[in-house]
Amino acid sequence: MRILIVEDDPMIGASIRSGLRQDGYTADWARDGNSAELAVATHEYDAILLDLGLPGRSGLELLAQWRRKRNMVPILIITARDSVDDRIAGLDSGADDYLVKPFDLNELAARLRALLRRRSGRATPVIEHGPLHLDPATHEVRLNGSAIKLSGREFALLHALLQAPGVPLSRSQLEDRLYGWDEEIGSNAVEVHIHALRRKIGSELIRNVRGVGYMVPRQP
Repeated sequence: MRILIVEDDPMIGASIRSGLRQDGYTADWARDGNSAELAVATHEYDAILLDLGLPGRSGLELLAQWRRKRNMVPILIITARDSVDDRIAGLDSGADDYLVKPFDLNELAARLRALLRRRSGRATPVIEHGPLHLDPATHEVRLNGSAIKLSGREFALLHALLQAPGVPLSRSQLEDRLYGWDEEIGSNAVEVHIHALRRKIGSELIRNVRGVGYMVPRQP
């Protein structure tokens, strides 16, 4: 899952990025409104954490622009503006949730998981797919009831595939889910992670669609 953090405070931005990466997300960080606008124009994100008081362009301007363009990526406002009028303005402009600073990173993570769940049309956090059980909150993966130990990128890759069963994801799409701006990508990185996952969960659960990419099959 790739998340964009739009935050001009260096301490807050670094803390959020570190926390998200520890939770297995790919996290990019834009420090002003213009950089955020460029990031959204050139990358696909699963969610955006958006501060309101930004250099360049305000968070509300960006939010209104994205919604006018029918960009429906889930957006969680993170701001020190705590009045009722500010909250109403943010939500009425198209935000999906609103969190006032200072906040606990665990609460931020829980709200983000809820947004991603709603986007996927799931009421419960746990993803069940045949013998596989994946819990985004605890990073627990079970196969036929037995715990499977995955690396952070293996977990992120499996999570991405399970979000859209039956839909092939290309190597470039998977690279976007696994690697942020400042991370080097090996030429066969996705294939290495796919190979490692197949060894742990079975080759039949991840299919290669020749010339397209990889997918997990839909359940019958």
